Amino acid sequence: MDTTSRLLMLLEVVEQGSFAKAAELRNIDRSVISKQISRLEDELGVRLLNRTTRSFSLTAAGAEMIKKAGELRELLGETVRMAENYHLEPRGVLKITSSTLIGRRYLQPVLNDFQKRFPQVEVELRLDDKLVDIVSEGFDLAFRVGEPKDSSLIARKIARNRLLILAAPEFIATYGMPKTMEDLAQLPAASYASNSIRVEGIDYFNSKGEPCEQKIKSVFRANDAEALLMKTLSGTTYFVAPAFIIDDEISQGRLVPLLTDVKLKEFSPMYAVYPHRDLPVRTRLFFDAVKEHLGKDKPIWENSIPNFEQMY
Repeated sequence: MDTTSRLLMLLEVVEQGSFAKAAELRNIDRSVISKQISRLEDELGVRLLNRTTRSFSLTAAGAEMIKKAGELRELLGETVRMAENYHLEPRGVLKITSSTLIGRRYLQPVLNDFQKRFPQVEVELRLDDKLVDIVSEGFDLAFRVGEPKDSSLIARKIARNRLLILAAPEFIATYGMPKTMEDLAQLPAASYASNSIRVEGIDYFNSKGEPCEQKIKSVFRANDAEALLMKTLSGTTYFVAPAFIIDDEISQGRLVPLLTDVKLKEFSPMYAVYPHRDLPVRTRLFFDAVKEHLGKDKPIWENSIPNFEQMY
């Protein structure tokens, strides 16, 4: 391993926050990384890390080296991308990350066709509902609902994502059809809740076009949209659902839209996120294929919702 490789390894240790996590990322033993960092310090003649048995901190020299290592990784990445763009046929490894539902339902069909067209491209798809650091983990593309907070990343909106208020016929038979948002507020709801987000109400616009929020009576919370959908299908709650999770539940009559004349605030759109503007050929072609599959003006998931254009 040369000095460049050791510098990049040091960068990974700092970004991951521990030797153990960096070792797991590379699928090597922790002691290997520790030994290589020590060799880097010997080569450079300076101490880069202050280590204890449980943690580490950067020295002043280490902090400067981390800056240079970041610049070095960026330069090496640009060099590789430039070379790849001279290939007539896309090749290499395409690393993609997305939420589980998006990956299985919307990316997998595109990936299948993509690899038939370009068999020299290998694909690594990570499905994870937790956000990952796409730069430090080397991902080419991430597909997310909602614009990322990291301003250093490139984010492009690829599809809108409207909301519906849904209930099963059994729910309506039990509680009746609500006529107003106030009626709805008295009924049991399923709602999304995680460590960072907790849905407590419904954002909508009143008859004057003014933004309003109606508090809901949530009796079931989960951090997974499909779990919330399954709960709603049981007939015990209603659910304010993002359209992209709907399959044939409405067209088959298993779910019924409620209060369709209410103007709901649009849910967070779907974005494609990537670390560099200069995309390699394989990444650019896959990105274009996903956009085509999802639909330019009307997202593919809206096709399964009858008369959705007249709702909400």
